[in-house]
Amino acid sequence: MDQSNIRNFCIIAHIDHGKSTLSDRLLQSTGAVDERKMKEQILDSMELEREKGITIKLAPARMEHKGHTLNLIDTPGHVDFTYEVSRSLAAVEGAILLVDASQGVQAQTIGNLYLALGEDLEIIPVLNKIDLPAADVPTRTEELVQLIGCKPEDILAVSGKTGEGVPALLDAIVERIPAPTGDKDGAARSLIFDSFYDDYRGVMAYIRVVDGEIKKRDKVHMMATGFDAEALEIGAVTPGGLVPADVLETGQIGYIVTGLKEIGGCRVGDTITSVSGGSTDSLGGYKEVKPMVFAGVFPQEGDDFHRLREAIERLKLNDASLIFESEHSPALGYGFRCGLLGMLHLEILKERLEREFGLQLVVTVPSVAYEVYKRDSSHMTIKSPLELPDPSHIEKIEEPWVKIDIVTPSAYIGSIMQLLQERRGMYETTEYLSGDRAILHYQIPLSMIIVDFYDKLKSISAGYASLNYELIDYREANVVRMDMSVADEPVDAFSTLVYRDEAEKAGRRIAKVLKESIPRQNFVIKLQATIGGKIIASERISAMRKDVTAKLYGGDVTRKRKLLDKQKKGKARMAQYGKGKVNIPTDAYLKVLKRE
Repeated sequence: MDQSNIRNFCIIAHIDHGKSTLSDRLLQSTGAVDERKMKEQILDSMELEREKGITIKLAPARMEHKGHTLNLIDTPGHVDFTYEVSRSLAAVEGAILLVDASQGVQAQTIGNLYLALGEDLEIIPVLNKIDLPAADVPTRTEELVQLIGCKPEDILAVSGKTGEGVPALLDAIVERIPAPTGDKDGAARSLIFDSFYDDYRGVMAYIRVVDGEIKKRDKVHMMATGFDAEALEIGAVTPGGLVPADVLETGQIGYIVTGLKEIGGCRVGDTITSVSGGSTDSLGGYKEVKPMVFAGVFPQEGDDFHRLREAIERLKLNDASLIFESEHSPALGYGFRCGLLGMLHLEILKERLEREFGLQLVVTVPSVAYEVYKRDSSHMTIKSPLELPDPSHIEKIEEPWVKIDIVTPSAYIGSIMQLLQERRGMYETTEYLSGDRAILHYQIPLSMIIVDFYDKLKSISAGYASLNYELIDYREANVVRMDMSVADEPVDAFSTLVYRDEAEKAGRRIAKVLKESIPRQNFVIKLQATIGGKIIASERISAMRKDVTAKLYGGDVTRKRKLLDKQKKGKARMAQYGKGKVNIPTDAYLKVLKRE
């Protein structure tokens, strides 16, 4: 196939601006899907994606239009899945920047646009949902002109729901997006932009052929990992499934079945070349992802540790932004410390492990990675509060700060600024978009936004505000480790790093949550928050009282008192010698995650 007839593009947008619905219409208009098989969100194959109505994984699909082959990659919109977007952008020449005609430009619209401009892609601005009564095309057009600097006539208006404007969009893709410019006679080089594991065929990868070609049964070499494999099957990815072919030529996007059983052998961002006469220059790949949030993931049953390891390794192949290492906790046993991009990412990881692999899990309080500088001039990065060295050895601790952009209607600016002030945010500037909307630029500690900031933001802005953030640097922080003990037993899962001036408030909150979550026992349960052995907050769960005097029928009052004293001593003995072990319910761990 001539490269001039290939167009590779992806759709980028803020969450819920209609990427997957527009993908459906593009595939339907080009006849890539049978009308009988057409369904909503056809590229969202994961059950979790359909339930939540969001895209979690990028999804490639091939279609034909007026003699051209169009390779589409549908991408997620949520800030936690930005890495999926950046990988998609590296495999294409153009991007459709989609904006909801009723909501307008949002935070992730801007974030994804900068990612696309960083890859030097051709941008096609598109207003979606023009069929909605609230759609305001002239105002949104003005916003896009202001944002991109394009002409108003360059902006297309479509409806992903009704299909209006979709044929014109397909024509624009062919006309505006440049064809691939690879060396078709050169040594084979292909970029792996996604991969997954099949029980029967081993590791399978989605690839973009940059130079040369890959044929079926070719011996291929993974340049970063050093693994060799055979191309057992290659072909195109269509909405109907995988379509085998004999060759993948320069500029094409497709799949390759490697047969590798070693999960780490075929890594996202790696370059595939031929074993004989292959290239020695690898492609740029992707910059290493930096996890934002770290949380411990432990199996409820200790016997499930090996199943959990295998499950996480498989998800790692499918989710390149996940990192993990083994961890041991005296309270929870063996598990993993997982590095993720945000709280939604953590929630999706937990759900996928439980659904796809049938595991029951306990997730510890998430934290960010702190840089600790010790008095002996050494330096360490800690991802868990339990790794914090003795305070007497610490010179200083630095925490990550992020730059956040919040797009909001002007009416909510006051309450949002108050929320940011409470969370230690530093104001930078305010930009005003056309109409009654503004972008607030702030700097804020990452630890202040990872848990429930997004929920609070949506609550105070009636759902209108949107958020995008990126890491900027590390700054000194006055933080201390706070431990929680239940019935005089320390519980590692509740250990957390808190600001010294907020420690007492945080301790009271966690103790209160645990008091409401842990069921009463036959003895008094003491809940204590401590910093270096000093108790800063405590609660007591009173004992259940059995009526030991029920069998008495008269007689002297001393008989009654004797039984009550005996009961009292028994409860004290249980509490003292730990004969009453407290089982903490799973929902208590989850409730501790949420701040007041």
